[in-house]
Amino acid sequence: MPHPTPSRTRRVGAALVLAVASSLLATSATTAATSAGTAPARHTGKQGWFTSWATSQQRLSPTPLREQSLRMITHLSQGGDAVRVRIQNTFGDTPLTVDAATVAPSTGKSAATEGTPRALTFGGRHGVVVPAHGEVWSDGTRLRTEAQGDVAVSLSVSGSAPAGRHDSAFRTNYLSPAGSGDHTAEASGAAFTEKTESTLLVSAVDVHNPRLRGSLVAFGSSVVDGTGSTNCGAGCERPGENLRWTDDLARRITAELPAGRRFALANAGIGGTTSAATCPRTGDSLRGLDAVSRLERDVLALHGVTGVLYYYGTNDLADGCGAEQILASYREVFQRLRAAGIKVYVTPITPRPGYSDQNNRARHTVGTFVAKWNDCGGTCDGVLPFDRVLADPVMPNSIAPAYDTGDGIHANIAGQQALADIVSLPMLASSARH
Repeated sequence: MPHPTPSRTRRVGAALVLAVASSLLATSATTAATSAGTAPARHTGKQGWFTSWATSQQRLSPTPLREQSLRMITHLSQGGDAVRVRIQNTFGDTPLTVDAATVAPSTGKSAATEGTPRALTFGGRHGVVVPAHGEVWSDGTRLRTEAQGDVAVSLSVSGSAPAGRHDSAFRTNYLSPAGSGDHTAEASGAAFTEKTESTLLVSAVDVHNPRLRGSLVAFGSSVVDGTGSTNCGAGCERPGENLRWTDDLARRITAELPAGRRFALANAGIGGTTSAATCPRTGDSLRGLDAVSRLERDVLALHGVTGVLYYYGTNDLADGCGAEQILASYREVFQRLRAAGIKVYVTPITPRPGYSDQNNRARHTVGTFVAKWNDCGGTCDGVLPFDRVLADPVMPNSIAPAYDTGDGIHANIAGQQALADIVSLPMLASSARH
């Protein structure tokens, strides 16, 4: 066979490079929308995609969207050279039509973007229909981002449809008025005259960054979600500043680890939720949001996940679950995660002064299980000693006054930082996939 000429070799090589680049940007779960009960494919991050920001949907907004645009501000734990976005319709009983979607850097302080927004596509198209109880991932879009940078995700919704939401964004997000149409391509925030403290439809942002070693997911209730993270003392609030312990830990990862050893960190907290599905006093609005029930969509469906930071149990005790119910849910969740090749780092249940003696005995039982061999008796991979960090040294069943928001349950800004500071980065680094 004749040898190829140098010019032909160069043409073939260039075509291959372009094909690989296109594949990297297009690879996602896109319009093969996942309906409820259908397990998505496992996403290992092998193609350089990692979930850098997430929030977990929990209910429908009381006011449906109608021919309008929304702009959600997302805060990335790590950056990259491209992004892609997940849109969920988990709780919607009817399809949701998105006519246009864009991404752009943001200051995080207003609805305006820094520069012209870039179009998101879905299987190469500018619009997508998200089926009832389903989700879609966009294609990858070239956008240079940095660690701890904000990205505005804008969607234009046609027709009328209820919006799935995460209740507490701990920042302000934006909507245009109903009937105002598509404003997704506008850098100005002038059209986004309505505000919400929730996050609507957008539930995850991936970054393309082959240097990352994985994505960590914090999974739990309000102590993960961020309750207390805006509290800087009596009468003092600092919303929108990303001061959850997960945000603080993400900053530590960036500051203390070299670029080739860093992890993204996504937040999958929902306030009021439990680890176990069977706690008798769990309210109707929280049924189906326990750790076992939402593990698939809120953790396993994310990309490049190598480790989970598991912070659950306080609401289980308050809602009437005992140690055996809690531990049964722990074992099920841990087994599923480890079967997926994901390491699990667990915090014992943190102090709460409203617990009864029976609650505290159960808390001790769960804490002893977690501490056994420093790996939950061989069922998890490490311990996050948040219970010891928050405990009042004089009254160990209460939170230390310096860290207490005043409700005896949640850590303030100082407490959030203390939690982040106690985490062992070498321990988390052991979850890296080589």
